[in-house]
Amino acid sequence: MHGKVIVITGCSGALGKVVADAAIARGSKVAGIDRAAVNGGATADRIEFDGVDLTDPEQALRAVDAAAAHFGRLDALVNIAGAFAFETIADGDSKTWQHLYAINVTTALNTSRAAIPHLVASGAGRIVNIGATGALQAGAGMGAYAASKAAVHRLTEALASELKGKVTVNAVLPSTIDTPANRRDMPKADFATWVTAQELANVILFLASDAASGVTGALLPVRGRV
Repeated sequence: MHGKVIVITGCSGALGKVVADAAIARGSKVAGIDRAAVNGGATADRIEFDGVDLTDPEQALRAVDAAAAHFGRLDALVNIAGAFAFETIADGDSKTWQHLYAINVTTALNTSRAAIPHLVASGAGRIVNIGATGALQAGAGMGAYAASKAAVHRLTEALASELKGKVTVNAVLPSTIDTPANRRDMPKADFATWVTAQELANVILFLASDAASGVTGALLPVRGRV
């Protein structure tokens, strides 16, 4: 990963922060993009753009182009921006479906479209999306979330086919990620079985590396110990 330039969406979240730090530790340069406030400022190996609504294709394009211009290139895109909601279909709100589709799918679509020219120019471009093992077989209360993540899976496969030989496109499918928010929401769960953010970051960065040049269109479950 040394010398690679990576755009990471959702950079202010628990997973985004870990992936960014891990990438920099491996010698990469990171441009973080988020709608939420981030630390701000720029260093030799990191720049962050906040207040960016990635559901808007114009904002996504401006942020990605600015990241590529800042570092002079773009080699990988990691689409982490996303959201979760638990509600049953019978008692839920159709707005939840619209919201999760926008945050989980449309953000990845818009950012990928913006990044494609830069990634093709890299000669070793990578896109890594975040799917979910829960989208392989949805349980009660998981309809809206699983449907949106299933769409991420199909987006990954279609884009991998379209960009074959130019850019690799893969997705990691985590089980429950061990984050402070998930611990608060599920205090009685066995946290030791969950996949850690660092474990997931290791897989993400492998898929973003030169070592994964032969892997594309993969939906890779990262279950931890579940």
